[in-house]
Amino acid sequence: MTRVAAVDCGTNSIRLLVADVDPATGDFTELDRRMRIVRLGQGVDRTGRLAPEALERTFDACRDYAAAIKELGAERIRFVATSASRDAENSDTFVRGVQEILGVEPEVVTGDLEAQLSFDGATKELVGADHLEKPYLVVDIGGGSTEFVVGDDRVRAARSVDIGCVRMTERHLVLDGAVVDPPTPDRIAAIRADVAAALDLVEETVPISSAATLVGLAGTVTTVAAMALGLEEYDSEAIHHSRVSVERVRELTERLLASTHEERAAIPAMHPGRVDVIASGALVLLAVMERAGAREVVVSEHDILDGIAWSAA
Repeated sequence: MTRVAAVDCGTNSIRLLVADVDPATGDFTELDRRMRIVRLGQGVDRTGRLAPEALERTFDACRDYAAAIKELGAERIRFVATSASRDAENSDTFVRGVQEILGVEPEVVTGDLEAQLSFDGATKELVGADHLEKPYLVVDIGGGSTEFVVGDDRVRAARSVDIGCVRMTERHLVLDGAVVDPPTPDRIAAIRADVAAALDLVEETVPISSAATLVGLAGTVTTVAAMALGLEEYDSEAIHHSRVSVERVRELTERLLASTHEERAAIPAMHPGRVDVIASGALVLLAVMERAGAREVVVSEHDILDGIAWSAA
């Protein structure tokens, strides 16, 4: 067994997983898993740069994670940075800061590698499962981008496109620095148009409608699942491998789009950092399900973070 620390730094959140992993046997023992919403991608779509306050929020989380990694005695650390870090002109500032705090250089991965890691994390425990048909379509809805991967025991095709929940919110739902609440029909239509165009690009290389099982990852999907389950608080065990029908996703998306900030914040399982971006994320999920012809989404709490841990071992 190898004790590893995996860090996934995305556009909206930064997460840590420390685990004992044995790739030879498939044994995986989770020791610590935590998440902080730092909104690293704040304004990147508009300015092309990482904001100083966003960098400081991220570095503060890294200091917290460094202490946990040291306490648990991880032998290997892998830090993967995704969409916002790829897009920013000043990504070198981010790289230097992480290296100083954690002693490891963050890997600003390509969209294709991000997709591979997401697929590995989501499907390792599904391989051989007779209750889910193959091939799988794994969809990871992040803050800046969304990854699409079709595969069975291995990846067959993958594509990353820039339709994350933070990017869509900042591009279409912000006016004079504030989120429009609730969004007007023309703003909703603009998000739908962006998502439809992105799905056209995906389908050039990834046959999403050929998949038998849709597996959804990340905060948008797990939050929608928590709402569908009527949870009074976030419960990862209840959410993991739950199934949500396309009809229920449509109903919840319409509810979120019609709600105010206060109404969304009052949803019991809603993380405060997702209140302003969840409606855009739900729109992405619904559009994917409709385009893929998926009757339901299988929700996974295991995602790119788990894939990073496997790769580190």
